Amino acid sequence: MLKTLRFESLKESHLEKILEIERVSHTAPWSEASFRAELTHPQSVFVVLIGDGELIGYGGAWVLIDEIHITNVAVHPEMRGQGLGRKIVLELLARGQERDAACATLEVRAGNDAALGLYRSMGFVEAGLRKKYYPDNKEDAVVMWLHELP
Repeated sequence: MLKTLRFESLKESHLEKILEIERVSHTAPWSEASFRAELTHPQSVFVVLIGDGELIGYGGAWVLIDEIHITNVAVHPEMRGQGLGRKIVLELLARGQERDAACATLEVRAGNDAALGLYRSMGFVEAGLRKKYYPDNKEDAVVMWLHELP
C-alpha cells in the first residue's frame, strides 16, 4: 500500500520513466517525440502520479474551448488495481475545469474492458465508434463523453 501520492505537471525529467510505462501499457505506444511535444503544447494538461517517491502513472489531455479531451492514461502494471487510474482521470478533469472545461471526451480501445469499466463508472457514456482507429489498424476505438464534469 502506498503511503504518499502526489501529482506533478509533466517535466522533461519524467520522460524516461513515462516511456518505460508506456511501452508495457500500450500496443501502439506514443513516441518520445510525442511526449516531448506535450511539454510545450499550449492546450496540454499532462500530469504524472508520484507514489512513495516513484513515478507510477501519468495522464494527458488537451483543453479545447470548453472540452477536455483525454489523450493518454497509464499506470505501471505492478500498481494497477488500486484506483490510481481513476485518481489520474479525476486530476485531469479538475485541471480541465480550472481552464474552463465543462465536458470531457476520450477514445478507448474497444477491447480494453478495464478502461471501459473505469470510464463508465465515472459517468462517461459511449457516443460512437472509430473503426480501425489505432496505428496498428487492428482495433476500433470507442468514443466516450462525460457531458458534465463532476
